Amino acid sequence: MRRLLPLALLAILLVLPLLLQANPYLLNALIITGILTIGAMSLNLLLGFTGQLSLGHIAFFGIGAYVSALTSLGFDIEIGFGHRIVHEPWPPAVGFLLAILAAGACGYLIGRLSFRVRGAYFVIVTISFAEVVRLVALNWVELTQGPLALTNIPPVTLGLPGLGHWTLRTKVQNYYLVLAVGTVCYLLVARLVGSRFGRAMRGLKENEPLALSVGINATRTLTVAAVISAAMAGAAGSLYAHYLRIIDPDVFLFSTTVSMVIMVVAGGKGTLMGPVVGGLIFGLLPVGLRPVMAPEAQWIVYGIVLIVILFVMPRGIVPGLAGLLAWRRSAPAPLLKPSPAVQR
Repeated sequence: MRRLLPLALLAILLVLPLLLQANPYLLNALIITGILTIGAMSLNLLLGFTGQLSLGHIAFFGIGAYVSALTSLGFDIEIGFGHRIVHEPWPPAVGFLLAILAAGACGYLIGRLSFRVRGAYFVIVTISFAEVVRLVALNWVELTQGPLALTNIPPVTLGLPGLGHWTLRTKVQNYYLVLAVGTVCYLLVARLVGSRFGRAMRGLKENEPLALSVGINATRTLTVAAVISAAMAGAAGSLYAHYLRIIDPDVFLFSTTVSMVIMVVAGGKGTLMGPVVGGLIFGLLPVGLRPVMAPEAQWIVYGIVLIVILFVMPRGIVPGLAGLLAWRRSAPAPLLKPSPAVQR
């Protein structure tokens, strides 16, 4: 059953564009929601499986977006003493890979700096890092164009030698690209969580002194988790930049991190399907509310839905539904009422 549900959801998502080709607005909403869901899955790896809350997770998302965009656009900057760095445009696929590597390297740096103390220190370091990166993107105008934004970012181009190249310009093509990357990220997290390394992560979350007593290296385990989580967020940022084809420092907004945290917590942190379910609900909910109510009312309803979900299912939607199904299966069958003849 646990494997059947993800496969059923994947099948629905595969055929969904065929039903929405006449509605590009909803298709666009699904693409953005899918990108944010990948970010939520990356955050869940830290928050759900290691218990470490990263409130600056959007920094890795934004780094991936800017690295991939600058790699594809090229740049010419002065580094002082009359020296310049001139970078010619590279294919977007290379930018996607570099975005993953750059975000993962930043995740390693943050992990090494903060996981020796953990707790609130990690939260503070991640928030501070996100703000520093946002200020760099805002003020290094020669490289990032600052508030003027990087524009004309090329779309993703895929190809194999001898088979030609395909430029993903349409919404349907980008939808399937996001779905493919999201599926790979889901399988990666599932494989990781089910491995010995995943058991070490959960051990540190549940009982750190006991985990340390059996030889688990806490700093190394959490740092590797931070690297993988940041790399996945960087991949999501790269998809975001090449889909919208324009990015500015607003990509580092704190509200995006809050949205990812809501997706993880409401869906069920520490579960594989939690960020996916939470991402679909809270990514598409504003789209459904937008035509029928004012923006202020939308946020009120958004908050009410979140409160109701967490009140009814404190552990999230996926664990709550799983617990309900388990309870119904284990409930004893009602006793049969004896017939009147037996009673006489």
